[in-house]
Amino acid sequence: MLGQRCMQVVLILCLLLVLWQCFRAPTDGLSPFPGPPLLLDTPATCCTAVANGSAWFNTHYDMAMRPLLKGTAHELSSDVVQWWLTLQGHPNSVQVQAIIQQLFTVFRVPTSDLWDPSRCRTCAVVGNSGRLKGSGHGLQIDGHDWVLRWIAGFELDVGTRTTHHFMYPESAVNLQPGVHLILVPFKPLDLQWVASAFSTGELTTYVRVKRFIKADRNKVLILSPAFLKYIHDNWTQHHGRYPSTGFTALLFALHACQQVSVFGFGADSEGNWHHYWEKNRWSGAFRRTRVHDADVEFSLIETLAVEGRILFYK
Repeated sequence: MLGQRCMQVVLILCLLLVLWQCFRAPTDGLSPFPGPPLLLDTPATCCTAVANGSAWFNTHYDMAMRPLLKGTAHELSSDVVQWWLTLQGHPNSVQVQAIIQQLFTVFRVPTSDLWDPSRCRTCAVVGNSGRLKGSGHGLQIDGHDWVLRWIAGFELDVGTRTTHHFMYPESAVNLQPGVHLILVPFKPLDLQWVASAFSTGELTTYVRVKRFIKADRNKVLILSPAFLKYIHDNWTQHHGRYPSTGFTALLFALHACQQVSVFGFGADSEGNWHHYWEKNRWSGAFRRTRVHDADVEFSLIETLAVEGRILFYK
C-alpha cells in the first residue's frame, strides 16, 4: 500500500512538472538554454505558434508568403523577375517561365502540407559562425524535427542530423538519402543547373560546379525568387544586394515551423566573425560584404529573439 502511494505521488509530481513546462515562458530569448528547447520536452499540444504579433513583427512578416516555387504558370510577377535578373547581371530577355516549366518536368511540384498549421514542427537552423565551436550544442540540435543547415563537420557542436540542406550550385555537395535539397537560386542558370544535375548533366559551361549530384530527386525543393525579394524588401530592407543563405534559411523556418531554434550566427565569444571550421584573425572579414549586410541580419535575429519568435542559442 505504501509503495502504491509513493508511486502515485511520483506520477502526480511528474504530471505537474510537464504542465509547468508547457505553460512557463522563457525569461530571456537571447540566453543560452541549459537543456533542450522548451517545446521539445513537452507534448505536441503545447507546440503552438504565437497567434498575434507585435507591430514590428507584423510590418515584416507576411503570412501569405510561400517560400517555394510551385511550378504554376506565371507565378512570378514582372517586378520579381526584373529584380532577380539584376542580381547576377542577366539580360531581361531570359525566358524565366519556360525555365521553370522545364524544371518541373524533372522534379515534382511541392505539396501544400508543408505549411499545415495543425502540425507541431520544431526546427533548428544551424549557421556556420565560429561561436558554434566548442558550444556542445550537437545533441540539442539533433533533437529537433527538422535540422536546416548548409555545412557539415564538428558534430559534437553542430549535430549529426540534417533534414534540409540549403545550397546553390557553387556550394553543391552530395547528400544522404532522405535529406531535402533546398536550392537557393540567385540566377536562372541555377535552375537550369539543378535540372541538368539530376538528369543529363549537359550543363557543362557552368564553371566550378558539379555536373551531377547524388541526392533524393523526390525531396528537391526550389526557393522562389519572390521569397528572396520578400526578405530583401520586408526584412533586410535593401541592405546588401540580397540576403545571405543563412538568413534565408531562418526565414524559411519562420514560415514552415511552429518553433525555430537558431544556432551559429554572429561573432564568437572573442568578437571574431568567421566560420567554425577555421581560424580567422581578420575578425571583420565576414561582418560586412558587398553582397550581404551581416550587421543588419544579426540585428534582426536579436530582435526576433526578444520578440519570442525564435530561441537564439549563443
